[in-house]
Amino acid sequence: MGYEEAREELDSVVRRLESGGLTLKESLALWERGEELARVCEQWLEGARAKLAVAMEEKTGGSADPDAPF
Repeated sequence: MGYEEAREELDSVVRRLESGGLTLKESLALWERGEELARVCEQWLEGARAKLAVAMEEKTGGSADPDAPF
């Protein structure tokens, strides 16, 4: 699953949870799905940060701090 797809589905999950009217079972299932989708998004973002760090290191010829803000 790509980042955009996971992000869109996560947004939909959040909207459904916020709207209310769900049973506890439905809410828990949506919450768990949201947690899974958040992990997918975080993995994509971590990968992008790592690629950016490598590109910055190659550009500057030094070591880039992967935890430094963009």
